[in-house]
Parts: sequence; C-alpha cells; structure tokens
Amino acid sequence: MAQTTAIQWCDSTENPTMGCAGCELWSEQRQTCYAGVLHRRFGGVSSGYAPTFEQVTEFPGRMERAARWTDLTGTKRKDKPWLNGLPRLVFVSDMSDALSESVEFSYLKREVIEVVQGELGKRHRWLWLTKRPQRMAEFSQYIQQPWPDNLWVATSITTQKTAARIKHLLKVGTETTVRFVSVEPQWEPIELSEWLPHLDWVIQGGESGPAAHPFCLEWAESMIAQCSGFSVPLFLKQLGSNVCSKGKVRSFEHSHGGDWSEWPKSLRVRDFPSTK
Repeated sequence: MAQTTAIQWCDSTENPTMGCAGCELWSEQRQTCYAGVLHRRFGGVSSGYAPTFEQVTEFPGRMERAARWTDLTGTKRKDKPWLNGLPRLVFVSDMSDALSESVEFSYLKREVIEVVQGELGKRHRWLWLTKRPQRMAEFSQYIQQPWPDNLWVATSITTQKTAARIKHLLKVGTETTVRFVSVEPQWEPIELSEWLPHLDWVIQGGESGPAAHPFCLEWAESMIAQCSGFSVPLFLKQLGSNVCSKGKVRSFEHSHGGDWSEWPKSLRVRDFPSTK
C-alpha cells in the first residue's frame, strides 16, 4: 500500500484486499499481527482500511495503479544495496491475506493475474504471501493458464508445525514459478531440510513489538547452514525485539533488530534467488 517501504526485502507494497480471516498471529488467544494492530487504529476511520481487520474488504484498482510505478531495473537503492539492479519488488498483501475464504477467485484473477502479466505489470516482480497456500494452489488451478513468471509465491510459517503449509505451496504455478518461505516471525527452532530441495528462497526474521517471542541467534546460524547445504539463498530480515544467544539477552539499538551493521558478521546474509 506504499510505493516505498521500510521492509528490507522489497521496494513497495500493495494490497488488493485489506483484512484477514485470522491465523496464529491473530486469534482470540493472540493478536500481534502488525496489520491487525494498524487496523485497530485506522479501521473504520481511514478509507484505505477495512472496517475491521476481521472484515476482509476488496480494493479493486490498487494493483493496476501499482503497475504504473517506475521500473527500477538496473537502479541502485541507497538504503537497500542488496536490491541494486533488480526490477521493482512489490510485496503483495502485507496488510491482508487475499486468499481469505471470502475473496472470490474471479476477483483475484482480474486484480492480480491480469495486472502482473500486463504490459506495465510485467516490468516488476510481485511477491505474493499467504498463510493459506492450499487456497492459492486451488486458485492456481482455477485460472486455467500458466502462472506468470514475475509473480513469486510464498507462505509464511512461524513454527515447525506450520511448515506443513509448504506442501501446498509446491502445488502453485509451474516448474518456472519461484516459490519461497517467509519464516517470520520465527517462534521456535525450525528444520526445513525436507522442503529446501523444492524451494527457491527463504526469508527469516524475529518478532517485533512488546509481546515478541524470543529469537535466538542460534536459529539464524542454523537456517544459514540449512540453506547453504541446499544452495538456497537466504535473506535474514531482522532479529526482532527480543533477541537472545546462549541463554543471554542481546540488545541492539534498532528496535526491531533490523540494522545488520549491528549483527555478527556471520549473520549478515541477504541474498536473492535468480529467476528460473
């Protein structure tokens, strides 16, 4: 929902829908999803938000407007040098899960597929995340056409149990589709060796906010080793607000632990996949 963003692994964000039907970050037991927290403040007040986070709302035309943004291919990003030379990277659905059950596939085909493969949209890379990859796989079959190569797909996981979402992600698209996993916020040690041979990229990060789960630096070291073993590029986004190492609390000036100049050099890994 912005042409520029502080999110380290992309240039921009856009949301064909706002709101979410819920996940482990937003339930009766826990409500720490940043998109949900922002909806508490702006939902029903700002016309750009859903009335409430639970009321998934369609915003047609947003993706089309984003497609008109300037092509960044070959340009340097002063604050994100790891993006230098790449096309504009647009994070789709940072404030929503567009695969929530109330959203019709016909709407997603019109607002997402037709836009990203259009003359303007194909200049950019669109990175679409969901916690409902099974529904994304169903949508992939619904469109009855090849999945656009510039539409990368991902699922977000937080625990070893939620890694089971990856099996559905692998059914999205074709052999040329870039598939990745966002391990963020990571709540416990996670082993991805079963899935890494089938993935093209991994993003990792700790949780931010006052109620953040601890993030152990050993988890980052483990993920770097796992990805290296299967030659899968890794992007360590942030360490979070509650960092520990060998049982001791680690403090950083950056509130989200996102300034990699503060990290041990061995953790400064921000790599990207190549297109297939």
